[in-house]
Amino acid sequence: MTRRAVLLVLAAFLLIGSAGQAQAAGYRYWSFWDRDGDGWVYATQGPSLARPSDGDVQGFRFAVSENSGDAAQPRGTADFATICAKTPAEDGSKRVALVLDFGTASDAPAGETPPAPRTACAQVSSDATTADALAAVADPLRYDTNALLCGIAGYPKSGCGEQVSQNEGSQNEGSQNDTQQDSAATAAPDEKDASDDNGPSVGLYAGIALVAALAGAATWQARRRRNATD
Repeated sequence: MTRRAVLLVLAAFLLIGSAGQAQAAGYRYWSFWDRDGDGWVYATQGPSLARPSDGDVQGFRFAVSENSGDAAQPRGTADFATICAKTPAEDGSKRVALVLDFGTASDAPAGETPPAPRTACAQVSSDATTADALAAVADPLRYDTNALLCGIAGYPKSGCGEQVSQNEGSQNEGSQNDTQQDSAATAAPDEKDASDDNGPSVGLYAGIALVAALAGAATWQARRRRNATD
C-alpha cells in the first residue's frame, strides 16, 4: 500500500470517529440549583442531602446538558418575597421558595410535552431537606435506584438521565406536532427507532464503505506495480 493510500485510509477512520462523537449531545435530566443573589449556582449536594434555610430559593431545570458547566438554568421569577408572599412564617417550620422549570419541547422525551414553568412556596419542618420541600409542593416525584431525581410532578413519565443524540432534540419538536395528528406515529422514549440513538449512523456506514474502497484500490495498485516490474 502506497504512502498516499495509507494517509487516505487514516483520514477516513478519523472521519468515522468524529461522526460518532458528533452524535453524542449530552444527558437529559433534572438539574438542581441554589439562588445566590441575582444568579443561580449549580448545587453541590443532591436534594435529598441539602437542607435549605428559611428564606432560601432553590431551582430545578429539566434539559439536555453535557455537564454542569453547560447546564441550562431555571427561568422565571426567583424572588423569595414574591414566591412566598402568601405563606406567613410559623414557629417550628421554614419556608423554601422553589422554581420549577420543566424545560422546552426540544429537550422533552419523545411524545411528551413539558408543563409550563411555575414557582411554589414549601412550608416544611425546620430540619427538612430540599427533597422534602419538593415533595410537599410537586408530588409525585420519581427517583431511580441510585436516588437520582428522575421526575417532578410526574414529568417526565419515564427515563432518567439517559444519553441523547445530537439530532434527537430537533426531532422532538417535530414529533410534538406529529403526536397531535397521529398519536401512533410517535414512539415511546424506550421504543425509538434504532437509527436515532442506538444504531450506526448513515455517516458511519459511508465511512466504512470508503475505507473498504480505499483499501481495495491500494491493493490493486500494489499488484499492478509488482506485475509491471516482473
